[in-house]
Amino acid sequence: MTTTRAARRRRASRRVRARRTLVATVAVALIAGAVAVFALTRAPIAPSETRAASGAPSSSPTPTPTPTPLSPAQRLLSTTTDPNACAVSFAGDGIALDPQVQTQGVRYEALPIPRADGRVFAGWYPTTSDASALTASTRVNGADLVTCTDRERVLHAGWVTPQANAAEDAGIPILMYHQFTRKPEGEDGWLRGNYAYVGDFDAQMAYIKDADFYLPTWDELSAFIDGALFLPRHSVIITDDDADSSWLELAAPIVDGKNLLTTSFVITSFRTEPTPNKFVLQRSHTHDMHRAGADGKGRMVNEDADTIAADLEQSARILGAKEVVAYPFGHYNDTTKEGVRRAGFELGRTIEPGYVRIGTDKLALPVVRINYGMTVDDLKAKIG
Repeated sequence: MTTTRAARRRRASRRVRARRTLVATVAVALIAGAVAVFALTRAPIAPSETRAASGAPSSSPTPTPTPTPLSPAQRLLSTTTDPNACAVSFAGDGIALDPQVQTQGVRYEALPIPRADGRVFAGWYPTTSDASALTASTRVNGADLVTCTDRERVLHAGWVTPQANAAEDAGIPILMYHQFTRKPEGEDGWLRGNYAYVGDFDAQMAYIKDADFYLPTWDELSAFIDGALFLPRHSVIITDDDADSSWLELAAPIVDGKNLLTTSFVITSFRTEPTPNKFVLQRSHTHDMHRAGADGKGRMVNEDADTIAADLEQSARILGAKEVVAYPFGHYNDTTKEGVRRAGFELGRTIEPGYVRIGTDKLALPVVRINYGMTVDDLKAKIG
C-alpha cells in the first residue's frame, strides 16, 4: 500500500515538472516571436548610427565641388549662341581692356587703340615676341580676317617711344583710283587718265600683297596723325572714287582675291547697293554734292555748313558709316570743313598730292593719284 502511494506521488511529481517545462518552452517561444516582429517593424538603423552606437569614428559627407569660375572671355562667349563668335582678349604692359566678341571669317572690327603718356601704341600682335619685335607682317588690324582657336584669341600690345615714332618718319600714301578698263591701250576721251588698265591694277595689287605692306584702317590713320599710333613706313591705303561699274566688275574682285583692304568712296544718290565683298569698305563721296554749284565748282564749296552736314548725314545713313569723306572734284574750303565736322566725320580726303604724316590736317588728307599707264615700277617709286 505504502509502495503504491509512493509510486503515485512520483508519477504526479513528474507530470507537474513536465507541465512546467512545457509552459516555460511556450513562454520562450512567444517572447522570441515578439522580438522578431519588433525587429521587422522597426526602421533600419543608419550605418552612421550603428558606428556611433558602437563607438567607431564616422566620416563627413563628400563636399559638393566648387565650380571653376569662368574667365572674362568665357563669360563673354556665354552671352552668344553664334558658333563663329570669337572672344578676343588683349594683353601687354599697361593693358586693362575687356575682351571683345569678333566673328571668325570676318574682318576685325573696332579693335582698340590704347593711349598712354610717354609712349606710342604700335599695334596688336599674335605673340609677345612679335609684339616686342614689332613684326609688321604679323600685325593684326581691321584689314585682317578673324581666326581663333577654340573660339578664343589673345592679342598682344606693342609699344614704342615717341622718339622712335618720330624717327620712323613715316609718310602714308593714300592711293586714288577711279575707273578701270580691259584695254591695254586705254580709253579715249578727256577722262582717259582716270582709267587704269586692269592688268596693271592686278600687278600693282600683287606687289602690295607680296611685299607685305601694312594696310592701316581709317581710325588708325587718325591716331597716327595725332602721334598716338606707330605706323611703319611700309604702309599704304588703297581707295577708289565714285564706285564706278568698272570698279565693281573688274577691280573689286581682285582686291577680294588678294585679301586687300580697300575703300570705295560712293556717291549715294547714284548707288546704294551694299559692299561688293568683305574687303571693300564703302565710305562717303557725299550724297548729292558731286555736282557743280553756282560758280561752276563743286557744291561742297557752294553750300553752307548746315546743308553740307545734312547731305553727309544722309550719305552716312545709307552707308552705315561716317569716318571719312572724299571731297567731290577735290573741292573744299573752311565752310566745307565745318560742315564735315558738324556731320561727325573725322577725316576728309582731297586730291592734292602728298603723303599723310604726323600732324597732317585731318580734313585735308593728300593722295597719290594713279593714272592710266602707271606700272608696278611706277607704283614702287611712289610707295617704296
